[in-house]
Amino acid sequence: MKAIVYERTGDPSVLQLVDRPVPEPGPGEVLVRLAVSGVNPTDWKARRQWPLPQGWQTPGQDGAGVVEAVGGGVDADLVGERVWLWEAAWQRPWGTAAEYTVVPVRQAVPLGDASFDLGACLGIPFLTAHRCLTAGEYMPERLHPGALSDHVVLVQGGAGAVGNAAIQLARWADACVVATVSSPEKAQLAAAAGASFVVDYQRQDVVEEVRKIAPDGVHTIVEVSAARNAAVDVQLLRSGGAVCVYADDGGDEVTLPIRPLMVPNARWQFVLVYTEPKAAKAQALVDVAAAVAQGGVRVGVEAGLPLHRYPLADTAAAHQAVEDSVVGKVLVSTAEE
Repeated sequence: MKAIVYERTGDPSVLQLVDRPVPEPGPGEVLVRLAVSGVNPTDWKARRQWPLPQGWQTPGQDGAGVVEAVGGGVDADLVGERVWLWEAAWQRPWGTAAEYTVVPVRQAVPLGDASFDLGACLGIPFLTAHRCLTAGEYMPERLHPGALSDHVVLVQGGAGAVGNAAIQLARWADACVVATVSSPEKAQLAAAAGASFVVDYQRQDVVEEVRKIAPDGVHTIVEVSAARNAAVDVQLLRSGGAVCVYADDGGDEVTLPIRPLMVPNARWQFVLVYTEPKAAKAQALVDVAAAVAQGGVRVGVEAGLPLHRYPLADTAAAHQAVEDSVVGKVLVSTAEE
């Protein structure tokens, strides 16, 4: 099979297209013939700095394809199942930037009739968004239609992949969603994702505009840039509200005023999908799969998430696009043309 491999950390030039034997699924694993691999910021960050205990790595946490074979203890009826994958390369050498990969069976989730493109976009962004929408004290533990009715959610950075996922999941759960963006073009994307209201923070006062919509404040804030937005977030939380921080865009430290956050019993929740509590992740898988089955989430420019496609041989360019903060979702076609 063809696979992308790197044997040392560094810039995208370390990524090499090589021939490798198709891996054999071990006990509890499935072999998946991949159609599409999704590229996330964590992929290039791992490529630059994470250690390589096996001496090599195929990148790619997310992807979608068809189960080709199963290992011991796995139901053989899964062969032929269309699936989406999550955390394929987390503490494992076999990622999704390849024609085949192996994963534990629980990391291959039935996709049904949804597109492989959608499947490859689900893992990190949607599981992260789910955690952000359920970690607050007054937020539900699970998402479903009606779960967030009477809730106001603020998504800081509504044109990003996680921001898009948060908007879509929150709207599927019937929240009022306010998204912030930095340009009219991004405003159109956030609106296409389903945001109830969009605020351009370059041209509008976020606190003033959000307070018009939610005079008592918002229930939860999905935060991509706490270092930049902390002062705004503090002013917008309602009693018992939570700021859920999933990235360090704009700075890796944040300063918070103590008493203005004590009074409303506010919560600041930090989110990393790889290490989130097992029960929360298990529920996220159930809820995201339900949203997909019910048609509650979509991809493409009409869903506020433009797709940028690269062939497997150009995975280095795909990584560079994500590292350069391209707007939308980068996908790698892993199936042979």
